Amino acid sequence: MADGELTPGEDRTVDDPIEVRRAKLDALRLSGEEPYKDSFDRTHTVSEVISKWDALEPGEDAADVVAVAGRVVAKRDQGKILFIVIRDGVSDIQLFCRVNVLGESTFGRSADLDLGDWVGAVGTVSRTRRGELSVVPTDVVLLSKSLRPLPEKFHGLTDVETRYRQRYVDLIVNPEVRRTFDARFKCVSAIRRFMEARGFIEVETPMLHPIPGGATARPFVTHHNALDMDVYLRIAPELYLKRLLVGGFDRVFEINRSFRNEGVSVRHNPEFTMLEAYQAFTNLDGMMELTEGMVTAAATEVLGTLEIEYQGTAIDLKGPWPRRTMFDLTSEAAGEEISFAVSDAHLRHLCDHHGVPHDPSWGKGKLITELYEKLVEGTLIQPTFVTEYPLETSPLARKKPSEPELTERFELIVCGRELANAFSELIDPVDQRERFAEQIRAKGAGDDEAMGYDEDYLRAMEYGMPPAGGMGIGIDRLVMLLTDAASIRDVLLFPHLRPEA
Repeated sequence: MADGELTPGEDRTVDDPIEVRRAKLDALRLSGEEPYKDSFDRTHTVSEVISKWDALEPGEDAADVVAVAGRVVAKRDQGKILFIVIRDGVSDIQLFCRVNVLGESTFGRSADLDLGDWVGAVGTVSRTRRGELSVVPTDVVLLSKSLRPLPEKFHGLTDVETRYRQRYVDLIVNPEVRRTFDARFKCVSAIRRFMEARGFIEVETPMLHPIPGGATARPFVTHHNALDMDVYLRIAPELYLKRLLVGGFDRVFEINRSFRNEGVSVRHNPEFTMLEAYQAFTNLDGMMELTEGMVTAAATEVLGTLEIEYQGTAIDLKGPWPRRTMFDLTSEAAGEEISFAVSDAHLRHLCDHHGVPHDPSWGKGKLITELYEKLVEGTLIQPTFVTEYPLETSPLARKKPSEPELTERFELIVCGRELANAFSELIDPVDQRERFAEQIRAKGAGDDEAMGYDEDYLRAMEYGMPPAGGMGIGIDRLVMLLTDAASIRDVLLFPHLRPEA
């Protein structure tokens, strides 16, 4: 093989600017060629070619004819020989073009291709003497003309803002980004199979809610013109899924898009994906088993191991995961007992001492929760079930029978952040009505995140809800963990950004 053949990542051709590309487009149309074809009969993906003919020895040719297609990512013209690298998805392959095989006309059109153009090629597979697996085409067809040069002559797109804003370019020039999203889709698929294997039915519930509920968060509000009423983008599907328990479905789940009108950070996006699941006749222990099984199943599918690394820290996902109460953890961190026996004044003093802002309307449960989040949550690196949350911050969870100020609730913390939230469900409609009333009082006192009063949900409960456990897990955060992504934006195809100037 002559010197000058390309391998992905090597020398690149000088890229034509937009004006030159537009002139080429006009010339193609004047010549009678349609630069945007309607189809191409592809026989193999690039990865299939690599897999099937990877055993070819240097200098060996295969007799099989293949038709491949991809985007031009590199090109070098050496007179009567032309090397083109095309990419479909994350796999690259070289086209070794000879003028005596293609003919002068097709060879000339191939030499005039730009980086970014989509092409189809028909030919045989060969391993060059330098060891590069190639397709030796007898025909090369332009499928779609690219009018905009790829960034930085295709050496990579590194500006973070541009990467998130122009994800389509990010996917072209940074193959590892495509692998992140392939892992995300594999994770979601594994979760579905895990749930279905356990008898859960996947359902769909409304995204427009007349009353914000299912979680304590600030909602987005919009207006329904035909009904002349305000509605809210759902902050959680919980109350609708639990209506289905009343209706007789005993195992349901939804992988849902939810929306919260709150801050944007490396952990938060205004719209996000989570799974919520509800199972009749089980409790908090059942939800722990379900959560642990789901996470380990996803990790095994995506990574093939439960010993992973996140941002330089080794994480062991093998169970059983430890269970610790919020009050024990917070007491250890504060160096003194934290409980409801401590006075309100002292809890506020501790908040001041540790730099925790607090509101006069907060009770002891909210103050203790805030202290826990400041002093403890970020220190829990290995998977840990944190249990026994205060009633004040858990309006939908069952009370702990022996300590009615606490609830049968857990959060799963990994790498210092909440990954899942679950409880033994509150099924007493009288108790639920009182808690909704308390939420309304909190909203009246200025708490924008308090839930609304959902009378229809209470009516459903009054028909009788079976004992149940419920769980929600953040899909975005789970994918972050499994792909070693530092920011939630790295695992969202199109994260929320401010408009371009």
